[in-house]
Amino acid sequence: MTAAIFRGKRRRATAAVGAVTFGLIALSACDKPTPLATVTVGSTTVTSEAACYNEGEAVANDKIVGCMKEDSGKTVKAAFEDKVRFGVDPKIADEGWTIFINGQPAEQEPNKKTYRTIPASAFFSGGQGGATKETKVSIVETNSGKALGVWNFTLERD
Repeated sequence: MTAAIFRGKRRRATAAVGAVTFGLIALSACDKPTPLATVTVGSTTVTSEAACYNEGEAVANDKIVGCMKEDSGKTVKAAFEDKVRFGVDPKIADEGWTIFINGQPAEQEPNKKTYRTIPASAFFSGGQGGATKETKVSIVETNSGKALGVWNFTLERD
């Protein structure tokens, strides 16, 4: 009778050690999440992880252009009179970030704040007086002129 008790305890202990080991291996295989960027219009908020991010190191210039063209699937609808609120992780703000509209920089200097508000009309004005229906917006983390990460969103005119 005593031998059966020890055998059962040994199995449970072996199973517990195996489960812990498997859990640690599974966790070590996980990628570290990238900092997040957020776009809010009214009560709608969309959050995105980076399309390109290299753990705070510079991303190659030729890769950045491709990253800004990637579709994140993160779309927010906005009317002309709405305000578009951009929020970034403090890690992004510490380095500085710039908004790009359809692949073109919309600002001269990087922003070092975690929050920014811009009228939606700025994203939908067309070149010849017409208004666009959809605009691709990228947040680019920068440091000393080098891009460190790209977060993409699509603003759709409501």
